[in-house]
Order: sequence, then C-alpha cells, then structure tokens
Amino acid sequence: MNPRFRLAAAVLDTPDPPGLARFYQRLLGWPLRDDSPEWATLRPEVGGAGLSFQREADHVPPMWPAGPGDPRMQVHLDIEVDDLDAAVAIAVEAGATAAEFQPQEGVRVCQDPAGHPFCLFLPGW
Repeated sequence: MNPRFRLAAAVLDTPDPPGLARFYQRLLGWPLRDDSPEWATLRPEVGGAGLSFQREADHVPPMWPAGPGDPRMQVHLDIEVDDLDAAVAIAVEAGATAAEFQPQEGVRVCQDPAGHPFCLFLPGW
C-alpha cells in the first residue's frame, strides 16, 4: 500500500519571509497563515497548495536570463492573469521588477523583491 502524497506548498528562500509573503499576498489575495521573521505561509481560502517563505540570510537571487556561471533559477511560479499590463503594473507597485528579457507574447517575466523570477501570463499561454 502506498502512502498518500499531497503537495502542501512551494517554499521560497528569502532574507525577509514576512515581506515576501506580503508581496505575494498582494498579488494572489491569499490569507497569511504563519508570520514570523523565520517563516511565513500563504494558503488559498478554498484549500490546496500554498506558498511558504523561509529565512535564508545568505540568499543569492538567480539571474534571468542566466549566463555562464550565473546562479540559475531552479523553479519559478506561473501566475495566470486576465490583464497582463495591469498585472505587471500592480506587481511592480508591490515591489517586483519587470525583467528586461521577455521571451514570449502573452507572458511577462518579473522578479519578486527577493529576486525570484515569476511569470504572469494570459489564459491560453
């Protein structure tokens, strides 16, 4: 008999867990469940996997796009939006930066305040 597996959360390293949690809370509207200097968690009200943020004092953000020898992203978040320009504006207002290199129409790569790349995309992309 196999044990049950259920993804609880993706965890992002950051020097500021509460700050990064509040950034994603602004984008996703999820309630904050845990909030300490070492660990913060967001979970959707309807259930399902959430996002957690753990303190990493020596966090080195990945580069986008990465060149030879650069720290590379190993995971990124895809966030579907219904208005790409408005979503990018809100993300930037909340502390993100829009990446200079944008590889596709209908998708915008941004970096959160800790430097993690994430994609905002329109349905169908």
